[in-house]
Amino acid sequence: MEFRRIGALPPYVFATIDALKMDARRAGEDVIDLGFGNPDLPPSDIAVDKLCEAVRNPRNHRYSASRGIPKIRLAITDLYRRRFGVELDPETQACTTIGAKEGYSHLMWVLLGPGDAALVPSPSYPIHIWGPIFAGAEIRHVRLGPEQDFFDNLLEAWEESWPRPRVIVLSFPHNPTTACVDLAFMTRMVEFAREHGVLLVHDFAYADLGFDGYEPPSILQVPGATDVAVELYTLTKSFSMAGWRVGFLVGNAEVVAALAKLKSYLDYGTFQPIQIAATVAMNEIPDFPHEVNAVYRRRRDALVDGLARVGWEIDKPRGTMFVWAPIPAPYEEMGSLEFAKMLVPDAKVAVSPGVGFGPGGEGFVRFALVENEQRIGQAVRGIRRALTKLG
Repeated sequence: MEFRRIGALPPYVFATIDALKMDARRAGEDVIDLGFGNPDLPPSDIAVDKLCEAVRNPRNHRYSASRGIPKIRLAITDLYRRRFGVELDPETQACTTIGAKEGYSHLMWVLLGPGDAALVPSPSYPIHIWGPIFAGAEIRHVRLGPEQDFFDNLLEAWEESWPRPRVIVLSFPHNPTTACVDLAFMTRMVEFAREHGVLLVHDFAYADLGFDGYEPPSILQVPGATDVAVELYTLTKSFSMAGWRVGFLVGNAEVVAALAKLKSYLDYGTFQPIQIAATVAMNEIPDFPHEVNAVYRRRRDALVDGLARVGWEIDKPRGTMFVWAPIPAPYEEMGSLEFAKMLVPDAKVAVSPGVGFGPGGEGFVRFALVENEQRIGQAVRGIRRALTKLG
């Protein structure tokens, strides 16, 4: 049978590493998985207890609202007021999504179609690339990474694109490269969007994961940004609710309304007890993201400092829950997939090959900080044994 949309998908290279990891574990090997960015930290007991309470209420098992119950939309706008000093209308400028991934994908459906184009950072989290393609649009890659001026690269991609892109996809702090930007950059982007009549879509997945004094800016902090921008915010990392699937689209009212209209035909929203518990989390434990942030910072230091002692020098990221590591020079010729495959049996460590993140990812691997510091130390010792060419 011939299928639509999925035929163009490349082989999922991450599955190759996952299969090697599972085979090794079945054989009794203790493989430390630093590949899949699946947060291991539990959510607050306050949120869990509220979820259990809400689940026991029979009324909460009926259909919910696809754009979110009123209290959760009020909670996210209150969070933006406290955290970023941004005023949003919960009725017109906020819509819940079933995680940022679902929200982003369906947002592309209402913004793009055949004959349209979007500018997307490269390398990138895979759905940032494939969301526009699933909508029938074309993408133009904008190089992002060490020693790259992303804004200059974006200007070049814009000038070379025809038709002119309707959407520019941003995501800072960035997965996988961990690149960070300041509010001045966001201001330049808003000015560019206003001048050229293009919409900015900012995936703010790592809004609360900034280290060493760095505080990631919301694009909506730029005056007038809601004229040309929307932002996706999620509780996945900030509140350790990965499996709960609670996200939001906030910003430009017309765009938020368009997504809400589409979603009204597609779903009935996140399970209502989850919305209730998420509301309590945002309202009652606003400092919980600081606790999460401190854990990831310690893990970052354990990994990067440990690898430095092995002879693998990596700059410490200022944001995200990842480390984007250039393959050590003696192993560069292997490429990221073969290098990652080698680490599973030789180091007993699984990482994500950079090639899986699209053009520009080759030559790197991504570590996810999803194990405690002791396990990270064990992973470093395994890497030291495996990378004999580093001496």
